[in-house]
Amino acid sequence: MTKIKAVFISFFSALSSLLGVLYIPVLLMVSCNVIDYFTGLFAAPARGEKISSSVGLRGIVKKICLWLLVVVGVIVDELLKYTTEIMGLTVPFTFLVACVVCVWIICNELLSILENLKDIGVKLPPFLEKLVVYIKSKAEQKADITPKEGEENGED
Repeated sequence: MTKIKAVFISFFSALSSLLGVLYIPVLLMVSCNVIDYFTGLFAAPARGEKISSSVGLRGIVKKICLWLLVVVGVIVDELLKYTTEIMGLTVPFTFLVACVVCVWIICNELLSILENLKDIGVKLPPFLEKLVVYIKSKAEQKADITPKEGEENGED
């Protein structure tokens, strides 16, 4: 048992060291992915859907693709870091884009979990879905880089 505990602690310590500030968002995202997958399986019969290995595999592939979105966020963050360093600027954050992507994915997963639970027949607190939608909208607003009116094509 002690060896298992040591391996477990070593794995999560190494993961924490590797991911840094992304550790908690990624941990939450993967947890939500797993919960969403299983609540989706439980909700399928209530929706009149058939559970099959191909549908299950498609769901797993979609979850892995969500993880790839975070990797894209990390790549964008590294590109921004590299570019700002070349320009002689210092950016006071790391993995900002990847963290926002994680928050967005977590919110989508939470909404899906809540929908699955409703379909299963679980009564939800009325504020919970509204709160998750609010958090998701705030994450989207913070990441919105759409030019304001008059800023397009270099206009100020």
